Amino acid sequence: MKFDVVIGGAGLAGSTAARVFADAGKKVLVVEKHRHVAGHCHDFRDDAGITVHTYGPHIFHTNDKGVWEFVRRFTDFHYLQHRVLSYAGGKLVPFPVNRDTINEVFGVNIATGDVSAFLQAEVERSKFNMPLRNFRDAVVSQVGERLYELFFKNYTLKQWGRDPETLSPEIAKRIPVRSNRDDRYFSDRYQGVPGRGYTRMVENMLDHPGIAVMLGADYFDAIKSFAAPLSIFTGELDVYFGRKHGELAYRSLDIEFETLDRERFQEAPVVNYPNDYDWTRITEFKLLSGETSKKTTVCYEYPKEKGEPYYVVMDDENMAKREKYIAETRILEERPLGAGKVLFVGRLAEYTYYNMDQVIGATMKKVLPLVQ
Repeated sequence: MKFDVVIGGAGLAGSTAARVFADAGKKVLVVEKHRHVAGHCHDFRDDAGITVHTYGPHIFHTNDKGVWEFVRRFTDFHYLQHRVLSYAGGKLVPFPVNRDTINEVFGVNIATGDVSAFLQAEVERSKFNMPLRNFRDAVVSQVGERLYELFFKNYTLKQWGRDPETLSPEIAKRIPVRSNRDDRYFSDRYQGVPGRGYTRMVENMLDHPGIAVMLGADYFDAIKSFAAPLSIFTGELDVYFGRKHGELAYRSLDIEFETLDRERFQEAPVVNYPNDYDWTRITEFKLLSGETSKKTTVCYEYPKEKGEPYYVVMDDENMAKREKYIAETRILEERPLGAGKVLFVGRLAEYTYYNMDQVIGATMKKVLPLVQ
């Protein structure tokens, strides 16, 4: 069978691309190395009747109405305003940093209107580099040294296995800081989790007569067997090029699931542990999904250096390698159809820290011009 597009990966990037092309009348083959679709947002219903996220918690949030309307074609949503607590100083404290966090940590009782001035005073008595050189500088420049030491320093050491002063300040852009009492982790207009899970959502994306899916298969074998005018790669960027410019680091996780014979385990869906224990956070899944059960399932996340690639490592060494690989991708992306054209989309293939909505948005931006 002839295909117009061969796509490596059935995660959000690959599945979005497949659906866009299929809706435009193209024949698409999606090749996935795992035995399941949905990539790292894969989920399943466990024996307690609770939807569990295989690779750790995923909460969909976006301000992009176009992306929101796209995903809602394939699922309804359980609307969720995500909240996180941080176990710091032996107690649970609201996170991200907001007015209540400051009052709890500093033992004060400032009003909402005084938060910005309070944080500015903390910043002014702190030391950091300007222009910002690293993750520490970026955080301290927003909240000062005391809050950085309490919530960010050790969490970052655990999460990345690297000194925060060696990591890019870009990472800190994802960390919200509030000058009011808003304790939601995200402030996006649209938030939630798919009503029947991410796996079902992606299955619905791929449910099209123009899309064929091969699970447990190799992309590189497929592009040899099924020559197509266009291929799309969503896997590790350095792997595609045989690591010719050196191996890129992708941080991984060990995730331990535990089902407990109790209705509730913790006070928030996610609790961060920046300073204590070996795990970085604990997630209680039914607090995300809104499901009811006499039992509850939680997961503990233990970061590690090698394994299933979860996160790109934004330090100087890896970003320098990335630039060399991205130069290679530009050559392939600029080729005409039928002349070895390849698009690189997604967190791993672009070596970029994307949220889920950003993955979908970035994929659309690359593929839509080819079908219009």
